[in-house]
Amino acid sequence: MNDAYFYHTSVKWDEGRLGTLSAPELPSFKVATPPEFPKGVPNTWSPEHLFVASVNVCLMTTFVAIAENSKLEVEDYSCDAVGTLEKVDGKFMISKIELKPVIKIKFEKDFERAGRIIQKAENICLISNSVKTEIILNPQIIT
Repeated sequence: MNDAYFYHTSVKWDEGRLGTLSAPELPSFKVATPPEFPKGVPNTWSPEHLFVASVNVCLMTTFVAIAENSKLEVEDYSCDAVGTLEKVDGKFMISKIELKPVIKIKFEKDFERAGRIIQKAENICLISNSVKTEIILNPQIIT
């Protein structure tokens, strides 16, 4: 593995509070100010959605990789994430993100191991480690 990787994105303003986000070799999509803010655009990905989604996706990909390397038989994984946007010291920020993964494993004997793996995934998730937002992990493991 290399010591450094680079991820290039571009955004182009379209009109009002709407733009188009793109990256080389990836599909482009519309982004906007969320509807809670003046002139915000409903039903469109916002920076706030993308921020919370980045933490959520990173947890999933990290968990799946560790589970695979650990030979944990996972039958299903889904995760709801809720980011709290609030004023802290007079500035808006995503102060916390609660992650609620539901992990379906094949064998009941692997409950504790699955719990350790999801905790490890959260601890080493590079996006979570890159932000000052409090990350709250509330996993549910089922068979």
